[in-house]
Amino acid sequence: MYLDSKTVNYQPNSSLMKNCILLLILISFGLHSHAQNRISGYIKDAKTGENLIGANIWQPATKKGTAANNYGFYSLNIPGDTATLEISYVGYATIKKFIELDGDTQLNFELKLSDALSEVVVKGTRPDLELTKMSSMKITSENIKAIPALLGEVDVLKTIQLMPGVQSGSEGSSGIYVRGGGPDQNLILLDGVPVYNASHLFGFFSVFNADAISNVEVIKGGFPARYGGRLSSVIDINMKDGNMKNWQAEGGVGLIASRLSVEGPIKKDKGSIILSGRRTYIDVLARPFIRMATEGADVGYYFYDFNGKANYIISDKDRIYLSAYTGADKFYARYEEEFDDGGSISEYRDEAGIKWGNFTTAARWNHLFSNRLFLNTTATYSKYNFELFNDSYYRYATATTEEEESFYAAYNSGIQDYGLKMDFDYFLNNDHSLKFGVNYIYHIFQPEAFNIEADFSDDFDIPKSKAVYGNEFSLYVEDEFEPFNNLKINAGIHTSAFAVKDELYPSFQPRVSARYLVNKNLSFKASYAEMAQFLHLLTNSGIGLPTDLWVPATDNIKPQFSQQTAIGMSSLLADGKYDFSIEGYYKNMNNLIEYKEGSNFLNVSESWEDKVAVGNGWSYGAEFLIRKKEGKFNGWLGYTLSYNNRQFEELNFGRVFPYKYDRRHDLSLVMNYKVGDDWEISGTWVYGTGNSITLPIAQYPTLNETPELRNEYGYGNTDIYQYSDRNAYRMPAYHRADIGVTWYKDKKWGSSSWTLSAYNLYNRRNPFYIETRTNSIGETSFNQISLFQFIPSITYNFKIRPHEK
Repeated sequence: MYLDSKTVNYQPNSSLMKNCILLLILISFGLHSHAQNRISGYIKDAKTGENLIGANIWQPATKKGTAANNYGFYSLNIPGDTATLEISYVGYATIKKFIELDGDTQLNFELKLSDALSEVVVKGTRPDLELTKMSSMKITSENIKAIPALLGEVDVLKTIQLMPGVQSGSEGSSGIYVRGGGPDQNLILLDGVPVYNASHLFGFFSVFNADAISNVEVIKGGFPARYGGRLSSVIDINMKDGNMKNWQAEGGVGLIASRLSVEGPIKKDKGSIILSGRRTYIDVLARPFIRMATEGADVGYYFYDFNGKANYIISDKDRIYLSAYTGADKFYARYEEEFDDGGSISEYRDEAGIKWGNFTTAARWNHLFSNRLFLNTTATYSKYNFELFNDSYYRYATATTEEEESFYAAYNSGIQDYGLKMDFDYFLNNDHSLKFGVNYIYHIFQPEAFNIEADFSDDFDIPKSKAVYGNEFSLYVEDEFEPFNNLKINAGIHTSAFAVKDELYPSFQPRVSARYLVNKNLSFKASYAEMAQFLHLLTNSGIGLPTDLWVPATDNIKPQFSQQTAIGMSSLLADGKYDFSIEGYYKNMNNLIEYKEGSNFLNVSESWEDKVAVGNGWSYGAEFLIRKKEGKFNGWLGYTLSYNNRQFEELNFGRVFPYKYDRRHDLSLVMNYKVGDDWEISGTWVYGTGNSITLPIAQYPTLNETPELRNEYGYGNTDIYQYSDRNAYRMPAYHRADIGVTWYKDKKWGSSSWTLSAYNLYNRRNPFYIETRTNSIGETSFNQISLFQFIPSITYNFKIRPHEK
């Protein structure tokens, strides 16, 4: 299927819209079950008191169950006065509970961590609820920490990149590309707040500290109606709530960074707090050597993260949360010089660099109206900004005269969001679980701001860039229901609108996914989702710098839209020890933007809207995953076969071309092995088809070049290059192996571990980018630039906790 590049306006199907509305009305007022009693409550970690998101509660006799919501709350109808329940969560020991009821009852359950060295197999008739999820996967902090990491810094986005359907951009990059989409098409949420730039160290690490993370859910398709605003994926990251029973601390010391997290009760079993921080010290360690090499200049780089979260249970029906994150990167070069010869004094200071960072915060209130209706209200704020700057000062003084001169130039870009949303969970009965809500976001865009302050500033004619303000509204309703045994459907509608300047862009997005359970070990799945995105990321054609600009849809640039269809199959193998899944997908994307040829972000003489071309894209492929989740040996093997194309009327003469990150084959192997109580070995191997690139294919001298500019061989320095079709060539394939060995030791005060790891074990020179070089006789060659070869690292980790008797 191909969409003409001129067809950029989304036209919803009116009959489909009516059918979806009718469907939701019918299921919302569907048949109620005949349950006499209802149990509801929270499922928690027995050791810390933290709520377990998505924990399962199951009644084998009726083959009915439910999952706890994002705050650990569940609600389930019980047909009769007695029942036997199974309560389970990945990594925790399953408990069976016989209950007697006399009317509606509130029951809280506490689960204990299972023995990681033994096989945990739940016997019974409960189907594995993983079989019900379409294009979705969950990752725990333990999964993240078990994987070998670059320079010992474990990373949630690096772990996600190892999953099928998710690709990395280039060597070391933490940017992710899901099912043919760009990095801006991923909705990355930290405790429900959008994070616009998730990268440190020019893309090599993410901003998320694994010590502060509770769990992560990644959704690639079949999007529930409650999510909106992006086309390709949702990465929902939840921070730990904090230990409600005891104070504890954990952290680590690595080659380039150290981290520390402290958590404990504000009031035991009523409230808790967690504080977590991380900072690199590359600049401090390298400063003496850099000053020697640069004759006194300081060149450095650092990043830091800080997370904080507090929560308090006001009553059985009310709980409040406050969370925040701040982090920043700074790369700088400073030079200072002062000279005094007795008759005159000269002083010179200069600093140039780039800095960027995020700040997010959320205030949340949970309220339980009844044992069926749960409300979460959240106020959010998110800010991202980057700045290129140069600041210099010069002073010269004698006994009779004094001269001063200063110069400051800065290029800024950023985005701010103020948001308010209300999300309701309504447990209608065991066959219908409704979610509905509203969301409002006030956007402030500052795509380009260039400022110069100098003694000679009148000599500059600097165009002034004004902020752009946008209002985004959304409303959704979704229902997860079982029309008959073994068929579960999640259907919903997400409606949204974006008001900017004098334009209003409405959008209607139907979503539906279905799972048919053939038996307890086999299911088939299918989904369809339409998505709208009112933001664009204008990506610079270069690499390595966070100079991408967040820009809004305007009267000239339309919003992005996508339609994705997916089908799949999941199966449990070997008595549930393994699970296997295969999915195929097809996705259309409209109103994508890219820089026109020769344009870039530093050309401030024209608006960004005049620098871009608008076009369409489409991608399709298949994903395979086989995984062993428990036992001494666990891990997974994932493979993706994909095709990813673009077409822009103003680029490549209107012809179709592959996306830069079109990667035909992508394979990842992850393995963890518990040698004993004290040792663990982990390893990964990844392979990916090389990225698409555009290369010059011919070189000609200019007609107006003067003879004195040409050398003795007849070549000049102003030759013209003729380039291939856009992205017509590919870099060499990317592959590497990583390995890590961890030694654990129990202490009186807690536990500690040492991790020895190696990144790129067999020293593969993977391509970062390809550059052209012309030698003294005019011969041009292509040269591959590589970043990371074999890198060993060592990390010390510790956990301080109360002594357990």
